[in-house]
Amino acid sequence: MFKGCRYVFAAAGLSAAVLLGAGSAHAADTGKGSFTFNAPLISGFGTNAISLTGGGAYELPLFVHSGGSFSCLSDIDAPPQFHGCQQNQGVRWDSSELLPSADFKCTGAASEVKKTKLTTAKTVALVADFYRQSDGNDESFTARMIVSETDIAPDDFPGANIWVQGVGCGHALVNFN
Repeated sequence: MFKGCRYVFAAAGLSAAVLLGAGSAHAADTGKGSFTFNAPLISGFGTNAISLTGGGAYELPLFVHSGGSFSCLSDIDAPPQFHGCQQNQGVRWDSSELLPSADFKCTGAASEVKKTKLTTAKTVALVADFYRQSDGNDESFTARMIVSETDIAPDDFPGANIWVQGVGCGHALVNFN
């Protein structure tokens, strides 16, 4: 009796492994997944600098649900995305839209070539709302952002795997599932 059960459990385990493998392949094709990250410094546009941490889940083209915390590391006077954010201001952010792709530059330099990243199983592009404590539940700033497990600008900024519109690029600890 126990001998037969062992085969049933082995077959069930094999079926689960096949299904999980199929799910992983499906995730790679559809951009379905979850992510976490910690970016202590994102900069590149003048003296603009923020820190950002968070995570969430997404599936193209259906949904994104993500959020975390942020802080302005410098006074940001250059418009438009974080204009008026003062050093040490910032509380939280949440996503408002999943993007199939995002065009970006790590600096505001006219000479920098614009790049594009697609949302995939290891990269997510989204629009996020950022909140300062003084603004309550009304978003203070809105910006596009990219979080990736791999370099997003390997030729220009090796190791950069996060970008925030109007702020720049940075190096983050990133995990995708």
